[in-house]
Amino acid sequence: MREHLTPAAYQDILDFAYYSGWRRGEVIGLTWREIDMAGSVIRLDPERSKTRTGRLLPMSQPLKEVLQRRVAARRLDCLMVFHDDGDEDMNDWWKAWKAACKLAGLPGKKLHDCRRTAARNMIRSGTPERVAMQLTGHKTRSVSIATTS
Repeated sequence: MREHLTPAAYQDILDFAYYSGWRRGEVIGLTWREIDMAGSVIRLDPERSKTRTGRLLPMSQPLKEVLQRRVAARRLDCLMVFHDDGDEDMNDWWKAWKAACKLAGLPGKKLHDCRRTAARNMIRSGTPERVAMQLTGHKTRSVSIATTS
């Protein structure tokens, strides 16, 4: 799936969603002021969260690698972490996503599917369920309970 997403910024969106479990709007709307590379944390502003609850996400190594790629692509005139050569609207995201799904033989997949995957991976790696839920922004156990089977 990833290899079919172009431009590279779209691959980074997928990677970030896969490792963070964040919602599409939370990922695409990420700004540089929410990133603390020195402290290795990402702070989601409460006003950008669906639940209006801010979150603190420690940077795993894969997330650091995504953000290092975004630093390399950073434009000083652009506040957004994810942009397409300065275009902050990411208007072609859905077209690129649908095309990549088709090419990968996975029609109907959604970026939102990464939320459950991230929660499941966190729990399987030993992260307590409650912590995984806090990191991904899940409010109910229904999504994370389904991930343990």
